[in-house]
Amino acid sequence: MVPGCTTARHDVYAAQCPCRDVLDLLANKWSALAIGAMEAGPQRFGALRRRLEGVSPKVLTNTLRRLEEKGFVDRTIFPAVPLHVEYALTDLGRSVAQPLGQLRDWVETHLGEISGAQET
Repeated sequence: MVPGCTTARHDVYAAQCPCRDVLDLLANKWSALAIGAMEAGPQRFGALRRRLEGVSPKVLTNTLRRLEEKGFVDRTIFPAVPLHVEYALTDLGRSVAQPLGQLRDWVETHLGEISGAQET
């Protein structure tokens, strides 16, 4: 049995399954947007912050740390003055970028319908 799960395999519907932590991270808007922003290649913190309009430095820092901790992002420090830090998707991060991109596309495509439903 998998620790925290009710069966021999992971079950995101099980209350204690560790899958839920990963789902929570990936379903977070800033995580989904940061992963999308890094699809084009490594990004510096400032570039990510400009691309993700409305994110605070603290929230972006926490998001990038969580993504790095779970193996979706690599953080590389270049010894320069001033310090140069880049964030890039790992293979795992690239593998989740496509489904998250499809979700972002779906939202943009259907926003009119969603907004219309709220008005009724």
